[in-house]
Amino acid sequence: MAAVLAGCGLTGGSDDVTLRLVAADYGDSGANSSKKYWDQLVKAYEKDHPGVTVDVTVYSWNDVDAKVKAMVDKGDAPDMAQIGAYADYAAADRLYKVGDVVSIPVEADFVPRLADAGKVRGVQYGMPFASSTRLLFYNKTLFARAGLTPPTTWAELAKDAKALKAKGVKYPYALPLGPEEAQAETLQWLLSGGGGYNQTVSSYSLDSAENVDTFDWLKDELVGKGLTGPVAPGKLNRAAAFSAFTAGDVGMLNGHPSLMKAAESKGVKFGMVPMPGRDGPSKSSLGVADWMTAFKQNGHGEQIGDFLDFVYSEKNVLAFSREYDLLPVTTSASLVMGAAPQDADLQPFLEELPLSESYPVGRTSWAKVSAEIKKRIGRAVAADGKPADVLGALQTTATTEETAAGE
Repeated sequence: MAAVLAGCGLTGGSDDVTLRLVAADYGDSGANSSKKYWDQLVKAYEKDHPGVTVDVTVYSWNDVDAKVKAMVDKGDAPDMAQIGAYADYAAADRLYKVGDVVSIPVEADFVPRLADAGKVRGVQYGMPFASSTRLLFYNKTLFARAGLTPPTTWAELAKDAKALKAKGVKYPYALPLGPEEAQAETLQWLLSGGGGYNQTVSSYSLDSAENVDTFDWLKDELVGKGLTGPVAPGKLNRAAAFSAFTAGDVGMLNGHPSLMKAAESKGVKFGMVPMPGRDGPSKSSLGVADWMTAFKQNGHGEQIGDFLDFVYSEKNVLAFSREYDLLPVTTSASLVMGAAPQDADLQPFLEELPLSESYPVGRTSWAKVSAEIKKRIGRAVAADGKPADVLGALQTTATTEETAAGE
């Protein structure tokens, strides 16, 4: 047994192991950089595991995926990478299956919806690392001034937006379909209309009747009536929409938890409600997760699994989630956060998580399909745009990419 443990690198000696982790930075300044989080976590882990060194490199979200891809292409894959997508690496057989590295209790603790999103052809390769959902934020001051209550249906949303416009609000409803994050706003609306990117298990359904109806409504009832502000939705990015909200210039928009702190810091009084649907609150919300992956190249599966069991302990998941206003990816941490007074502001987002739908990240074609949605979806609501034509063209692209990927 001693020889086996030494061979695994879990005790000191000649078989000591260095694990390399590449991670994304969730901080917005040096003061709360993710590097500080990882430094503290690694220090605690190494104290009890003298045979293992964990070397962490943190990159911005603008760079981390490209950095990892370059390392893998060069034949120098890290042991672990905490990034935005995993399907390409899984398809190329570069990743450990989740069940082959982490312990059974840790694997079983992942929030089921997120664990399912980490699967390729029914096998989990992506471990959710951070998650968030979306709610409709509204400016309480502007709503009070116009005598409004938050909407529960599309018709009420349009009526509220019209009243806000009449009061001189710059963006009655901010609709960011610009290239930064159009795939998020698009899916949020498609879900509220009973559609989505994948209404069948086997293929994309971008041009479904439900999706076309949703964008027809957006074009005719919001954009066409001048209720989305001075910037064309196809040119409005999410960051700009959030900035306008924190400046008090937006009546309503879809937002994730980080918008709370940004709005509070600017003194904006806001409320949050589930996304309105066609006939009542939407039955499903957008859920977004980032992914931890374990690469097979260096053969450190057992050491990786031991370290990730520590990473995904309830204490560490809660610490990360609270530091960055994100939702826990484990059921145990979610239950703690749901009952803790200090996390009360995240409760509405937690309630949406079991009902959330993720991007089809398990498809290797998704990266290219997402890029095309970002580039082209704004045209669907332009004055001369035809939703059916834009969604039909996107479906053709998706089908082509699916075929090329062998999905």
